[in-house]
Amino acid sequence: MVSTLPLQGKIVLIPGASRSIGRHIARKFADQGATLLLPWLDWPESVEEMVAEFAQKEIPFYECRCDLRNLDEVRDFSNQIRKRFGIVHYLINNIERGGMPVVHGTYDHEHNREQWDLEFATTLKAKWNLYHSFSPLLQKAGAGCVINISSIAAHTGRSGPAACFFNDGYSAANKGIRTLTETWARESAPAIRVNEIMLGLVRSRHGENTRGWSILTGQQKEDLYARILLKRTASEQEVADLTYFLAVDATYVTGQVVQMDGGYLLGGDEVPPMPSGILEE
Repeated sequence: MVSTLPLQGKIVLIPGASRSIGRHIARKFADQGATLLLPWLDWPESVEEMVAEFAQKEIPFYECRCDLRNLDEVRDFSNQIRKRFGIVHYLINNIERGGMPVVHGTYDHEHNREQWDLEFATTLKAKWNLYHSFSPLLQKAGAGCVINISSIAAHTGRSGPAACFFNDGYSAANKGIRTLTETWARESAPAIRVNEIMLGLVRSRHGENTRGWSILTGQQKEDLYARILLKRTASEQEVADLTYFLAVDATYVTGQVVQMDGGYLLGGDEVPPMPSGILEE
C-alpha cells in the first residue's frame, strides 16, 4: 500500500526561498509532499542553487521571476498560477528588505537614497500585493492559511542592543504587518486562517551568519546574547518548524501574532528576589 504524504496535492506559495529561512521553510513543506511556488527577483546565484536543489530532489515546484513590489507583476504571476494549478492552499509571506544601520549607516548617505522606500515596499506592500492577488485562489481551495513573517523591530524600533540591525523604515513597516494580519484574518474567515510569526534574531537574519553580525564588537554581541532569555539566536529550522505548525497543524488559531524571539522582548528586566516584607508574623 502506497502511503500518501500529508500535503500531497497541496500548493504552497513561498517567496524568498532562494535565501536561508525561506529555503528551510520550502524544504519543510516539500518534505510533506507540497508543490512549491517560488517567486524570485534578485540573488541570481542563490536562485540557481535553489532551482538545482529542488530539481535534483524531484520536488514539484514552479519558479518565476517576479517583482513582488509591483502589483501588476504579482497579478500576472497569480494568473499564471490560476491557469496552471487553479488553487493555492498556503501563502507564506516571507518577504522583506531592511538596511542594517551597522552596515548601511544613516538614510542621509547617497547610497541610501532609495532605502526607506525599498524597506516599506518589500516588507509591507509586497505582502499586501501577494495576499490581494492570491486571495481568490486561497478561497477557492476552501481551507488553508496565510503566514506573515515579521520582526520584533515592530516593538523595539531603533533602540536597545538590536538597534544596530533595525532601521527606522524597516521597523515602521513591520509595525504595520499586524494590522494586515488581523484585517486579513477577519476578511478570510472561516475558510482561510491568517497568523503572523514575529521573529527575533535568527542566525541568517540579524544573527551570526550575516554581514552585520561580523561588524559588531565583542561587547555588542555580549549585550545581544544577554538580552535574549535563551542566550542564543534561532536556527532557520526552528523558524520552518513553527511556520509549518501554524500553517498546517494549528487549525483553530487565526489572527494571532506569535513572538519567536527567544525572550528578547522580555529580557530587558530581571526578576529580583522576593522582598522579605515589613509585616511581623
